[in-house]
Amino acid sequence: MIVLHHLERSRSHRILWLLEELALEYEIKEYKRDPKTMLAPKELKKIHPLGKSPIITDNGRAIAESSVIIEYLIETYADGKFRPSKDSKEYWAYQYFLQAAEGTFMPYLFLSFVMSRLSKSPVPVLVRPVGKALEMGLKQKLIDPNLKSQFQYIEDTLKKNTWLTGEQFTAADIQMSYPLLSAESRTDLKKYPKILEFNKKIKTRKAFQKAIKIGGPVEL
Repeated sequence: MIVLHHLERSRSHRILWLLEELALEYEIKEYKRDPKTMLAPKELKKIHPLGKSPIITDNGRAIAESSVIIEYLIETYADGKFRPSKDSKEYWAYQYFLQAAEGTFMPYLFLSFVMSRLSKSPVPVLVRPVGKALEMGLKQKLIDPNLKSQFQYIEDTLKKNTWLTGEQFTAADIQMSYPLLSAESRTDLKKYPKILEFNKKIKTRKAFQKAIKIGGPVEL
């Protein structure tokens, strides 16, 4: 039996969503964030040394990292669904988006969020002007140019394709949902209508909605 170790309001929503798309039997074990630090509880370290979510356990294995879990579930249980065939031209686009979601797109979104907190509480009032100056400098020189090029790349991809890797909905779309929904919640994406359309489409999928119902909302 697959067990999903699910942390509330976290990226593990994607794994829950995929389990529902695959219509697999699974058990969900829920964990609450520390109310002060908002970090994962120490109990998760009993499952995996880093104590990060998502984690699944299956057949005596503890598997961490979203893209690795997705590949494991697809390889083991999908029977050819939700992944292009390995001899297709779409396969390497699939692999790219599966890995780039966390490796390329999320780092700048996360950095943008962190920098935006430098001029707000609990940062001391006297330090906030310095934090604001640092935020503006990094946004202008580093964060915004990279986010712009990333959004445009996704927008151009979705102009050509129904989904990120082509006409087939794949697990790469599930993996990329977190950075794209996060971007919509934090950034004005009016210049990128195809991204907004993509986000709207994934929210209408029954498995996405069921995952929210079971696991709770996602913290974006």
